[in-house]
Amino acid sequence: MSSSATTGGVDRAHDRSIAPKLIFAALHGGIVVLCLWLAFAMEWVDPARAKLLAGCAVLYFLRHLITLFVLLKRKVELSEALGLSAFTAVFEIGFLLLGAGILSDTAVPFGSMDMLALGLIAFGSYLNTGSELQRMIWKRRPESKGRCYTGGMFKHSMHINYFGDMVLFTGWALLTASWLALVIPLLMTVGFVFFHIPGLDAYLSQRYGAEFDTYAAKTAKLIPFVY
Repeated sequence: MSSSATTGGVDRAHDRSIAPKLIFAALHGGIVVLCLWLAFAMEWVDPARAKLLAGCAVLYFLRHLITLFVLLKRKVELSEALGLSAFTAVFEIGFLLLGAGILSDTAVPFGSMDMLALGLIAFGSYLNTGSELQRMIWKRRPESKGRCYTGGMFKHSMHINYFGDMVLFTGWALLTASWLALVIPLLMTVGFVFFHIPGLDAYLSQRYGAEFDTYAAKTAKLIPFVY
């Protein structure tokens, strides 16, 4: 089968897509600069939380650069770069504004919930980027050519990288101290379960055949040991 297939809203063909990736990175960088300006140059009800949330945006941007220019091998269309940039602006700026107290007149003291949130951010980042690095290293081996990767963290979930994003964004939302922010990880999870994963699974089944189907039959789809 050809490596080119459009599933889950994206083209799975291998392509360097340098121009769209550079545009995506530049737009995201601009969003992060705006977040830093909002956090450090503006006066807020909760300035400490605003600065911490700006730091989260910086961390996510650095991981995004690794994903774009090291890990991501498939084609990236300009429309995808623009659409995801808009979504990134919504949640990064939105999280910062909520945490800064745009809807409140009092700062929320840091507590155990924030420690949990930071732990989820760190763990989710590790799951997403760490699992992708494991797969990339395995894929570079000559004996891995044309085979489906089922090792490392992917032993516990077929889409452990997506699960990592769910964990990360749940922590990020909790760090805002606003329950309204939880809409973002909820929408992301719905998108994974009903759109991205079915399309990707269909593509992987066609590409790897029985090897993938056997793996899918015995491995959790998204949440390790649960679903």
